[in-house]
Amino acid sequence: MKIAFLTSEYPHPKANFAAGIGTSIMNLANGLQQLGHEITVVIYGQDQDETFTDSGIAFYKVKNVKFKGLSRYLTQKKIQRLLNTLVREKKIDLVEVADWTGISDRLRLNCPVVIKLHGSDTYFCHLDRRPVKYLNYSREKKALQRADAHASVSKYVAEVTSKLFQLQNTFTIIPNGIDLEQFNNNLASVSSDEPTLLYFGTLIRKKGLLELPFIFNEVHRQYPRAKLMLIGRNASDIVTGNSSTWQMMQSLFDADALANVNYLGSVPYDQIKGYLANATVCVFPTFAEALPVSWIEAMAMRKAIVASNIGWAPEIIDDGVNGYVVHPKDHAEFAAKIVALLDNPALRNQMGQNARDKVIQQFSIAVVARKNEAFYDAVLAKFKTSRP
Repeated sequence: MKIAFLTSEYPHPKANFAAGIGTSIMNLANGLQQLGHEITVVIYGQDQDETFTDSGIAFYKVKNVKFKGLSRYLTQKKIQRLLNTLVREKKIDLVEVADWTGISDRLRLNCPVVIKLHGSDTYFCHLDRRPVKYLNYSREKKALQRADAHASVSKYVAEVTSKLFQLQNTFTIIPNGIDLEQFNNNLASVSSDEPTLLYFGTLIRKKGLLELPFIFNEVHRQYPRAKLMLIGRNASDIVTGNSSTWQMMQSLFDADALANVNYLGSVPYDQIKGYLANATVCVFPTFAEALPVSWIEAMAMRKAIVASNIGWAPEIIDDGVNGYVVHPKDHAEFAAKIVALLDNPALRNQMGQNARDKVIQQFSIAVVARKNEAFYDAVLAKFKTSRP
């Protein structure tokens, strides 16, 4: 098959921006390529139009059209022309697009369009308990209605999305996957003298970063040697308008706890595993996710994790078996689970091994790519029989 991904983000040095969706697409693209499929990645919202090939994957960067009142429409037409040209030239058979902001709502393509739920703006606004912009809601709903097939990275996001948009569609559940060869725990050893808690991801309210200082304050009272390392892009706060979540966080730490906090900012994706290897426990007190790749990466590295217990969590973590799940606002309990892991290396190691085992069984990109392959085959077969 010749599969194209339409996305606003991808972790490539030539791309402008990448986060969780981009990472999941990259992992899937590599997994499908290993199965012998041809992959094309179309990235819109870029600094310039550019075409290049890297490691056998064809990339098309698309610069958005700037025209007051018509920018989105004209950009979509530009994307549509590009994709239909690639279809006509027999370079792609199928396009997968994420649900975020409904970029495919106006696209008329000469091949099937699969929409995969990674979490729409409507979905995340619902989890954040804030109003969604009407235009985003209507665009996302139209994109979902127009798609030829539907998939979702978790059962939870599919159920919530269906309710929010009053959809009757069937969603095929295919989780995010990771390359197990890239994420292992053979890179470094953990120093028991400096137990380190690691959070990696965007510093933003919805990820629970304004809860993390209170959690770490409690950990620090019980475990003064504990360090907290933060890795990720610093985001503005949608509630207060503050341009820096990190700035807001600093005022929430106790002074002596803050002295044990190290914020590194963004680091290249291929360096994350080095920091993971040296972490003692990984912490993810998030309020809003679809199916976080970061959790799976930590588990693959045999790391014990303490994470949110909201919605999607049971689809990744079996509480008390391969990690702990706690509500982010239950600071004392969240801290207690962290301290329990810091105090008990045997428990920590067993949970880490159990976590790795689950990733091998359910989230290995080899497993996930096969599921996507079967899904795409069914979509293409149905599309061909429905054409006049």
